[in-house]
Amino acid sequence: MSLQQATEFIRQALIMALVVSAPMLVIGLVVGIVVSLVQALTQIQEQTLTFVPKISAMIVAAIILMPWIGQRLMDYAIAMFGTGQMP
Repeated sequence: MSLQQATEFIRQALIMALVVSAPMLVIGLVVGIVVSLVQALTQIQEQTLTFVPKISAMIVAAIILMPWIGQRLMDYAIAMFGTGQMP
């Protein structure tokens, strides 16, 4: 394996990590902004209030997106270990 191939594998692995984690992070961001907006409108200044809705939304998103995430990771693993060529 050459240095260029190893660099390409690492680059593809990092891109895959970003693609797989992005939906849950975006959902956490949106829920956090909505809860912060509600806190600002109602003047509730409880710092722990944002934690439970964000974690709950991210867990639900992970459960719903699990087939998609699994398929993406399986495709990546097959491409990496099967043929040695990246998708």
